Amino acid sequence: MPDFSWRPANQASPEDVEAVFATGGAHKCRCQAMKVAGWIWRDTTQEQRDAALLEQTACGTPGPTSGLIGYVDGEPAGWAAVEPREDYPRLWSRKQAWMRMDPDLEGVWSVTCFVVRKGFRQAGLTYELACATVEYGQQVGARVLEGYPIEPAPGKSVIWDEASVGLLQVFVEAGYEVVASPTLRRRVVRRRP
Repeated sequence: MPDFSWRPANQASPEDVEAVFATGGAHKCRCQAMKVAGWIWRDTTQEQRDAALLEQTACGTPGPTSGLIGYVDGEPAGWAAVEPREDYPRLWSRKQAWMRMDPDLEGVWSVTCFVVRKGFRQAGLTYELACATVEYGQQVGARVLEGYPIEPAPGKSVIWDEASVGLLQVFVEAGYEVVASPTLRRRVVRRRP
């Protein structure tokens, strides 16, 4: 069994972050889709998204940071975006009420994205990263962790863009509970660390 470890992205190197984001859909998004309003997202260049991720991860600084880097046998292999909910303006700019559940609830940290590096997929790394969000939540004093996963219909699969928010089973295995089912496939989950 490979050895899994994780660290906040500010304790990782920029090269480790780049290794995780280098291929696939994450290469384009750079975990910026929930960080800015939709019209700003459409108008950003790849260079601007690259720079934004590097700035937000704050590699080599005391932080704060925007996520976790997961390692398999010492190799950077995955990412989980986890920050205070207010750091995700797009959550609040959307019209769907479920994106603004309990606006007065304090200390909510949102888990908005998972990325698994090519070559490390299909090995359960997302489950490890979801558990890491709980440990990290304890470290940073989060009162509530919140995610927005997809639950595919039985026998159906999802594409990367949908699965990047996490699948329901991944969160459930990490001890999160469903608090809302706003659409046929979308769930809102929470856990107190």
